Amino acid sequence: MFLRPHARKKDGKGHTYWSLVETVRTADGPRQKTLCYLGEMNSSAQARWLRTVEVFNDQGEAQQLKLFPSHVEAPPDDPQVARVLVKRVRLERTRQFGACYLGLQLWKRLQLDGFFEQAVDDDPADVPWSRVAALLAINRLCAPGSELAIEERWYPSTALDDLLAIEDGKINDTRLYRCLDRILPHKTKLERHLKQRYGELFDAEFDVLLYDLTSTYVEGAAERNPMIRRGYSRDHRPDCEQMVIALIVNSEGFPFSYETFDGNRADVSTMETILRMVERKYGKARRIWVFDRGIVSEENLEAIRKRGGQYLVGTPRSQMKRFEAELLKDDWTQVRPEVEVKQVALPQGEETYILCRTAGRKEKEKAIRKRFSTRMEEALKGLEKTIVAGRLKDRHKMERRLGKIQARHPSVNDLYEVSLRDTAEGVRLSWQMKDDRKTWRESREGAYLLRTNVRAGTAEELWSQYMQLTEAQASFRALKSELSIRPLFHQLEPRVKAHVMVAFLGYALWVTLKHLLKRRPAILPQPSTSGVENAQPLSPMKALALLSTLQSADIVLPTTDGREIRLRRITEPTAEQKSLLHQLGISLPERLDFHPKCSADLAIA
Repeated sequence: MFLRPHARKKDGKGHTYWSLVETVRTADGPRQKTLCYLGEMNSSAQARWLRTVEVFNDQGEAQQLKLFPSHVEAPPDDPQVARVLVKRVRLERTRQFGACYLGLQLWKRLQLDGFFEQAVDDDPADVPWSRVAALLAINRLCAPGSELAIEERWYPSTALDDLLAIEDGKINDTRLYRCLDRILPHKTKLERHLKQRYGELFDAEFDVLLYDLTSTYVEGAAERNPMIRRGYSRDHRPDCEQMVIALIVNSEGFPFSYETFDGNRADVSTMETILRMVERKYGKARRIWVFDRGIVSEENLEAIRKRGGQYLVGTPRSQMKRFEAELLKDDWTQVRPEVEVKQVALPQGEETYILCRTAGRKEKEKAIRKRFSTRMEEALKGLEKTIVAGRLKDRHKMERRLGKIQARHPSVNDLYEVSLRDTAEGVRLSWQMKDDRKTWRESREGAYLLRTNVRAGTAEELWSQYMQLTEAQASFRALKSELSIRPLFHQLEPRVKAHVMVAFLGYALWVTLKHLLKRRPAILPQPSTSGVENAQPLSPMKALALLSTLQSADIVLPTTDGREIRLRRITEPTAEQKSLLHQLGISLPERLDFHPKCSADLAIA
């Protein structure tokens, strides 16, 4: 960074103008970017080219200084003049600013700063615990990492010390761990607070609740954590012990509540616990529960009915046999180009069933059936050839070989009638396709069954409502990918639960950003070969990546009297960044003006 002179001639007279310039790297090579214009600097217009800057001394006292290049003669006897050594102007202390600032604005928009100030700032501390909680949540949103990684790598590279007014050297892994211990007891109040804020910000309603579960594995033995158990791993890590996380969101993905369970807890056994937990936190209400067939049981549905609730759930495929005749009829209603539905009401009962059929799913299941049928027939032909050739004569061994083939192909085994017959030539193997089973299998391919006690709504409306379950699945994808909730490194049960709570806070920020982008769509121009710009909406992660290039830095201006003037400033945003910030309703500060020891403009002797 340096001061650049610009010589101009006007009316036969020479004029010199100055600008503050920095060198930046671009795809086309180094380029010089003008930060600001200082105007004309010559003796004939002295009143116009004197430029001042407010600085602070080590005691925090403010004063005005006037900046001069070192080779320009300053006005005599002016104590406020600072002559700058142009060749020694430099840039220091670059920090990540944009993404962290966005995370902090989302934190404040949800009023989580005030919530945690009331919840955890009762005891005096070097750093208020509410600010440490903000740091943990913003890290989970922007660059998820362990507490040690936050201390050693991420936090020192960000401008959060300025944004949160935290003095140097005050953040370490011990303080981060202690913060986890302090925020965990406020889980229930936090969930209620977020539910209220989402209602105020987005008119979010929580009459329809989407419920789903996932698992996350732990690194290490975690012997002192009774929750960590081996169970069905959705992470495809059966070698690791795990815990189960249940998440409840509304139809738009806004979080309602979450719960943690032992790693070996079966999905179907969690529903009663969740119902009691929701009633304890929010009272009884006529809610509609939506969940998939892995959680369905008659006991769970009865528990919902007993509480006056309603449900719209997936159903095990074994129950589709009851509707074989309906599957073969042609009275389907097409609700999407590849989706057909029909509503079936049983003569006796208060429930309605919705048959659904998807063309893409049908082709997939048909291809799977054909592949396994081909494999089974090839295996049967191989066994038959072995028997005919006389290489296998013991009938008991034949039956064992046949049993192995059937066990290896359970999905199509019921389609075949297979037998070992005694003939004049000896024992022979025969098989044939069961036509009735094949017809039934073909009719159910691509089909699935929904079950509900909701009276209102057409088959299309109920199907659309069930498809909103993808919002819960999208929440888990965000938690596991963007927010990196897995793996768990904590070994103690309270710390593991607090880790999940921080991930929940990160998801609260993430889904807020998602809906702000949806409500105020951020559009970036994409190159098009036709010359017409294609509009592509931003995802939360792309928005964070776009703002991550915004930096804060110190402009250091050495003076001839041995001092250094340090100006802490933010880099100029690009047109795309300005557009995104405008659409999100966020304004960048003109300068970082907080505690002078960590973020103000300094004049250092």
